[in-house]
Amino acid sequence: MQPPPPPRRSPKAPRSSNAVWHAATVTRARRERQNGHRAFILWFTGLSGSGKSTLAHAVEEELHRRGGRTFVLDGDNVRHGLCGDLGFSQADRAENIRRIGQLAKLFVDGGMIALTAFISPYHADRRKVRAIAGEDFIEIFCDCPLQICEARDVKGHYARARAGEIGDFTGISAPYEKPLHADLVVKTGEHSIAECVDQIIALLTARKLIPAGR
Repeated sequence: MQPPPPPRRSPKAPRSSNAVWHAATVTRARRERQNGHRAFILWFTGLSGSGKSTLAHAVEEELHRRGGRTFVLDGDNVRHGLCGDLGFSQADRAENIRRIGQLAKLFVDGGMIALTAFISPYHADRRKVRAIAGEDFIEIFCDCPLQICEARDVKGHYARARAGEIGDFTGISAPYEKPLHADLVVKTGEHSIAECVDQIIALLTARKLIPAGR
């Protein structure tokens, strides 16, 4: 059975001049008080295979254990729905990250901790998300050598990219621009997931974003 064709991309519609922002009576501050912690975005960035998704879910598990209200936005999962109409050109990658940034900001307005796991390879796109979220944006760079990422690639994407079967593949035929001012760099090729989780929790505690010792 052949897979269904990808959804057709609709032309970009002009922005509505009739949309008016509706202010909710249940505010972010009230939600944060109820949740017992601040709301923020943990933005995991790095090469495919650097451990972004694994680490994001491990951090979520620890935050959930401490009573945190959390949700992980994963790159593959989002492309099944919200961003299913986008490809992997630079323009489509930029739109993918813009949508995720706006969605994550809505989670923050809802008093939650949004964790995102996206390659997000370009400085400009990550800067735009930081501009959207402001001080609520925490960039975590999963720093892992390319050869380790390739060795972890059970799906064979890197091999296919090197064979020319996949175009615009980050790290092979498309660039990855390493963060210059990440809030935290975790060496996911050297340290265990548990050690990386500890580093992130320590950062969040030091910034008083989550209570200590829960």
